Amino acid sequence: MQIPSAHVGARPAVTTYRERLSPSLWAIVAAAVCAPMAALVLTPIDTTLALLVGVAVGVGVVAAMVFASPVVEVRDGELRAGRAHIDLEWLANPRALTADAARTARGAELHPRSWHLIRGGIDGIVVVDVTDPDDPAPSWVLSSRTPDRLASAVRRAAATQRTPRR
Repeated sequence: MQIPSAHVGARPAVTTYRERLSPSLWAIVAAAVCAPMAALVLTPIDTTLALLVGVAVGVGVVAAMVFASPVVEVRDGELRAGRAHIDLEWLANPRALTADAARTARGAELHPRSWHLIRGGIDGIVVVDVTDPDDPAPSWVLSSRTPDRLASAVRRAAATQRTPRR
Protein backbone atom coordinates (compact mmCIF):
# COMPACT_ATOMS: atom_id res chain seq x y z
CA MET A 1 0.00 0.00 0.00
CA GLN A 2 1.31 3.39 -0.97
CA ILE A 3 1.25 6.25 1.55
CA PRO A 4 0.41 9.68 0.13
CA SER A 5 3.34 12.09 0.38
CA ALA A 6 1.31 14.57 2.45
CA HIS A 7 1.13 12.04 5.28
CA VAL A 8 4.76 10.89 5.27
CA GLY A 9 6.37 11.93 8.53
CA ALA A 10 3.23 13.71 9.72
CA ARG A 11 2.14 13.06 13.25
CA PRO A 12 -1.45 11.98 13.78
CA ALA A 13 -3.91 14.54 15.10
CA VAL A 14 -3.95 13.96 18.85
CA THR A 15 -5.90 16.02 21.33
CA THR A 16 -4.11 15.88 24.66
CA TYR A 17 -6.43 18.25 26.51
CA ARG A 18 -9.89 19.65 25.80
CA GLU A 19 -12.20 21.69 28.00
CA ARG A 20 -15.32 23.69 27.21
CA LEU A 21 -15.58 26.78 29.41
CA SER A 22 -19.33 26.43 29.81
CA PRO A 23 -21.23 28.77 32.10
CA SER A 24 -21.85 27.86 35.71
CA LEU A 25 -25.14 26.36 36.85
CA TRP A 26 -26.18 29.67 38.41
CA ALA A 27 -25.61 31.53 35.13
CA ILE A 28 -27.75 28.98 33.29
CA VAL A 29 -30.52 29.28 35.90
CA ALA A 30 -30.37 33.08 35.59
CA ALA A 31 -30.60 32.83 31.79
CA ALA A 32 -33.58 30.50 32.07
CA VAL A 33 -35.51 33.40 33.64
CA CYS A 34 -35.91 34.68 30.06
CA ALA A 35 -38.55 31.98 29.51
CA PRO A 36 -41.21 33.30 31.89
CA MET A 37 -40.47 36.88 30.82
CA ALA A 38 -41.10 36.02 27.16
CA ALA A 39 -44.23 34.08 28.11
CA LEU A 40 -45.49 36.99 30.19
CA VAL A 41 -45.22 39.37 27.23
CA LEU A 42 -47.37 37.13 25.02
CA THR A 43 -49.92 36.04 27.65
CA PRO A 44 -52.48 38.75 26.73
CA ILE A 45 -52.48 37.50 23.13
CA ASP A 46 -52.73 33.72 23.67
CA THR A 47 -51.70 31.63 26.67
CA THR A 48 -50.80 28.55 24.61
CA LEU A 49 -48.64 30.62 22.28
CA ALA A 50 -47.08 32.32 25.31
CA LEU A 51 -46.19 28.96 26.85
CA LEU A 52 -44.64 27.66 23.62
CA VAL A 53 -42.66 30.83 22.98
CA GLY A 54 -41.51 30.94 26.61
CA VAL A 55 -40.19 27.39 26.48
CA ALA A 56 -38.52 28.02 23.11
CA VAL A 57 -36.85 31.21 24.36
CA GLY A 58 -35.64 29.53 27.57
CA VAL A 59 -34.20 26.53 25.75
CA GLY A 60 -32.69 28.76 23.05
CA VAL A 61 -30.94 31.09 25.48
CA VAL A 62 -29.50 28.23 27.57
CA ALA A 63 -28.41 26.33 24.44
CA ALA A 64 -26.76 29.45 23.02
CA MET A 65 -24.86 30.01 26.27
CA VAL A 66 -23.59 26.43 26.35
CA PHE A 67 -22.72 26.00 22.67
CA ALA A 68 -21.18 29.47 22.31
CA SER A 69 -18.80 28.74 25.19
CA PRO A 70 -15.15 28.78 24.12
CA VAL A 71 -13.10 25.60 24.04
CA VAL A 72 -9.53 25.39 25.35
CA GLU A 73 -7.53 22.54 23.87
CA VAL A 74 -4.02 21.33 23.20
CA ARG A 75 -4.03 19.67 19.79
CA ASP A 76 -1.80 19.26 16.73
CA GLY A 77 1.12 21.16 18.25
CA GLU A 78 -1.03 24.15 19.12
CA LEU A 79 -2.75 25.66 22.11
CA ARG A 80 -6.24 26.72 21.06
CA ALA A 81 -8.39 28.99 23.18
CA GLY A 82 -11.65 29.96 21.54
CA ARG A 83 -10.81 31.10 18.01
CA ALA A 84 -7.20 31.98 18.86
CA HIS A 85 -4.32 29.54 18.54
CA ILE A 86 -0.55 29.59 18.99
CA ASP A 87 2.14 27.02 18.22
CA LEU A 88 3.53 25.27 21.26
CA GLU A 89 7.07 26.11 20.16
CA TRP A 90 6.41 29.72 21.21
CA LEU A 91 5.13 28.86 24.69
CA ALA A 92 7.11 28.36 27.88
CA ASN A 93 6.62 28.05 31.62
CA PRO A 94 2.90 27.22 32.01
CA ARG A 95 1.76 27.99 35.55
CA ALA A 96 -1.45 26.70 37.13
CA LEU A 97 -2.94 29.12 39.65
CA THR A 98 -5.91 28.79 41.99
CA ALA A 99 -7.51 30.71 44.85
CA ASP A 100 -5.71 33.95 45.81
CA ALA A 101 -2.93 33.49 43.25
CA ALA A 102 -5.53 33.18 40.46
CA ARG A 103 -7.42 36.27 41.67
CA THR A 104 -4.18 38.25 41.70
CA ALA A 105 -3.25 36.97 38.20
CA ARG A 106 -6.68 38.04 36.90
CA GLY A 107 -6.47 41.40 38.64
CA ALA A 108 -3.42 43.33 39.77
CA GLU A 109 -0.83 41.19 37.94
CA LEU A 110 -2.73 40.98 34.63
CA HIS A 111 -0.47 42.46 31.98
CA PRO A 112 -2.46 44.82 29.73
CA ARG A 113 -1.00 43.31 26.54
CA SER A 114 -1.52 39.68 27.57
CA TRP A 115 -3.97 37.66 25.52
CA HIS A 116 -6.64 36.42 27.89
CA LEU A 117 -9.67 34.20 27.90
CA ILE A 118 -11.17 34.69 31.34
CA ARG A 119 -14.60 33.37 32.31
CA GLY A 120 -16.50 34.36 35.42
CA GLY A 121 -17.37 31.51 37.72
CA ILE A 122 -14.20 29.57 36.83
CA ASP A 123 -11.63 30.02 39.58
CA GLY A 124 -8.52 28.40 38.06
CA ILE A 125 -6.11 30.25 35.78
CA VAL A 126 -3.21 29.10 33.63
CA VAL A 127 -0.58 31.66 32.67
CA VAL A 128 1.72 30.67 29.79
CA ASP A 129 4.63 32.86 28.70
CA VAL A 130 5.01 33.65 24.99
CA THR A 131 8.61 33.49 23.73
CA ASP A 132 7.97 34.76 20.19
CA PRO A 133 9.82 38.08 19.87
CA ASP A 134 7.37 39.27 17.19
CA ASP A 135 4.27 38.59 19.29
CA PRO A 136 3.05 41.70 21.14
CA ALA A 137 1.42 39.57 23.87
CA PRO A 138 3.92 38.57 26.58
CA SER A 139 1.66 35.77 27.87
CA TRP A 140 -1.65 33.95 27.57
CA VAL A 141 -3.96 33.92 30.58
CA LEU A 142 -6.66 31.24 30.38
CA SER A 143 -9.46 30.21 32.70
CA SER A 144 -9.66 26.50 33.44
CA ARG A 145 -11.57 24.29 35.85
CA THR A 146 -8.53 21.99 35.96
CA PRO A 147 -5.56 24.36 35.62
CA ASP A 148 -3.01 21.74 36.70
CA ARG A 149 -4.11 19.39 33.90
CA LEU A 150 -4.00 22.17 31.28
CA ALA A 151 -0.53 23.34 32.36
CA SER A 152 0.69 19.74 32.35
CA ALA A 153 -0.78 19.12 28.88
CA VAL A 154 0.94 22.22 27.48
CA ARG A 155 4.23 21.21 29.09
CA ARG A 156 3.97 17.59 27.86
CA ALA A 157 2.88 18.50 24.31
CA ALA A 158 5.65 21.10 23.97
CA ALA A 159 8.24 18.55 25.12
CA THR A 160 6.85 15.94 22.69
CA GLN A 161 7.00 18.43 19.84
CA ARG A 162 10.63 19.32 20.60
CA THR A 163 11.65 15.64 20.77
CA PRO A 164 12.93 14.47 17.36
CA ARG A 165 11.09 11.56 15.74
CA ARG A 166 12.95 8.38 14.92
